[in-house]
Amino acid sequence: QQQWPNNNNNGLSHPITTPSLFPLHTIQSNFSTAAMPQKSEPAPSQPKKKKRTKQRKSLRSRNPLIITPTAAARIQFLISAHNQNSTNPAVGIRLGTKKRGCNGLSYTLNYAYGDHLEKHGRDEAMIIKLPESDMEGDGLMVYVEPMALMNVIGTTMDFEDDEMSSEFTFTNPNSKGECGCGESFNV
Repeated sequence: QQQWPNNNNNGLSHPITTPSLFPLHTIQSNFSTAAMPQKSEPAPSQPKKKKRTKQRKSLRSRNPLIITPTAAARIQFLISAHNQNSTNPAVGIRLGTKKRGCNGLSYTLNYAYGDHLEKHGRDEAMIIKLPESDMEGDGLMVYVEPMALMNVIGTTMDFEDDEMSSEFTFTNPNSKGECGCGESFNV
C-alpha cells in the first residue's frame, strides 16, 4: 500500500484504501466519508397531502370604476334628456379611451343602448350602486371598453360644475401624468 505524503491519521477522518494505477499497489487517503454519496433507504411512504388552493375572487364581482353620486346624477340627467328626443332609448354610458391629446390618451363617453352587449360583448359591464337606492342615477349601466379597461381600473369618475367649467373629471391612480388642460393622460 502507498500512502499520500503528510498522511496523519488523527481520528477526524477514516482512511480509504483505493487501488492505484498499478494493480499491485493501493493508495490510502484521509478524506472524510461524510460528503461521499451513500446508499440510502427510501423514506417511509407518507400519505400525500392535498394542497389547499385559495379561491380567487372573481374579477367580475368588482367594479372597475368608482362613480360618485354627483356623476351618477349627471349621467341620469343626460340619459333622460337624450331619451326624450330619441326613438332608441339609452340605458347607460360606455367609457373608453382614445389615443389623442397632448399626453397620449383621453377619455370617451358614449350612450349605451338596450342591445349594447349584443354588439359589444367583450365590454365590462357594471351597475351604478349608490348609498341610497332612491338617489338619481342608481341602477344605470356603465360599460367599459376592453382596450380601456386596464387604463381605467380604480378610477373615480366625478362631475364638477363651477364658474369656469362643467365637466366629468377622472381621478386615475394608474395615470403617470396629465396635460395642463386636463384633457389627456398617460399610463
